[in-house]
Amino acid sequence: MSDKLTLPKPQGPVDGVGEPLLSVEGLTKHFPIYGGFPIKRKVGAVQAVDGVDLTVGVGESVGLVGESGCGKSTTGRLITRLLEPTAGKITYAGKDITHASRKQIAPVRSEIQMIFQDPYSSLNPRQTVGTIIKSPMEVNGINPKGGRETRVRELLELVGLNPEHYNRFPHEFSGGQRQRIGVARALALNPKLIVADEPVSALDVSIQAQVVNLLQKVQEEMGIAFLFIAHDLAIVRHFSQRLAVMYLGKVVEVGDRDSIYNRPRHPYTHALLSAVPEVALDDEVEDRERIRLSGDVPSPIHPPSGCRFRTRCWKAQDKCATEEPPLVQISGNREGHLTACHFPEDPSTEARDEDIVLDPALAALEQDVTKD
Repeated sequence: MSDKLTLPKPQGPVDGVGEPLLSVEGLTKHFPIYGGFPIKRKVGAVQAVDGVDLTVGVGESVGLVGESGCGKSTTGRLITRLLEPTAGKITYAGKDITHASRKQIAPVRSEIQMIFQDPYSSLNPRQTVGTIIKSPMEVNGINPKGGRETRVRELLELVGLNPEHYNRFPHEFSGGQRQRIGVARALALNPKLIVADEPVSALDVSIQAQVVNLLQKVQEEMGIAFLFIAHDLAIVRHFSQRLAVMYLGKVVEVGDRDSIYNRPRHPYTHALLSAVPEVALDDEVEDRERIRLSGDVPSPIHPPSGCRFRTRCWKAQDKCATEEPPLVQISGNREGHLTACHFPEDPSTEARDEDIVLDPALAALEQDVTKD
């Protein structure tokens, strides 16, 4: 077996030259809530995803960030068609797959793969590693040159595992090794797009960098497009070329990596970036703002009218409650940097000199600690 494994790069769609590999328009998913006795009836819905617009180019890595419960994972499962969308449109390689049947989506099913968040529950404990990675090829009737077992051993080597682990079971591996097995399974069909749903959040910090570097190596060598879902902004900045920020089921800001991290415009993006921990050196003065949002995230069952962030925003005005801000390019933004805000922030993370503390209880607590 050669020391360096070279796998073929996926080619872009023939009928979609110049178009993004994946395009999502107005994607919506509402989970119904039933109540009543003795006859259950629909009494409401959880608006998990509500009108998401997103594009992923051929070979591009796009990060999807936001706090827990904002709809990131649901968006990923909708794109991979593990969930049926309530509304909206999903276009892959120029084909509408929004409500495609099992037979209709079969030709592109192998081209869109997913890496799941939990490496402990996403692998079948009754199957060997070889069977887990080989199963997608069997289901899709793919017989690679040299046989499926040879391909599985090559994939194990590619993700940094010993090919001799072919007959071992998942419980014999650590969390990082299990996630590598999940990566190998996703690569088994030579996909064009991989949706990575927080692939390192369940791993030790010491292992996270290894897995992220592995995914980056895979993307560079095979030209695979990634939708990287995470809440760790440092990891997303390292991996993704472009970012989309979600809040309560909606995308509030989209832009390239430098624009989002150095010139954010949406107040929620400012709050997210201010929460990233940074260590100041001895000769440095920590002058970065700290934004603390008041209250909790509203319920997705009854989201606020207008702008969904207005109940926690320090710039909210009457217009924010009556009009939903569109996701558009505003003055001062780079081309492709879109923001959904009526009163956007100055294009700098150092626009204000003093900290913004919105929660009075936290402010009082900090004053008490200072006096003590």
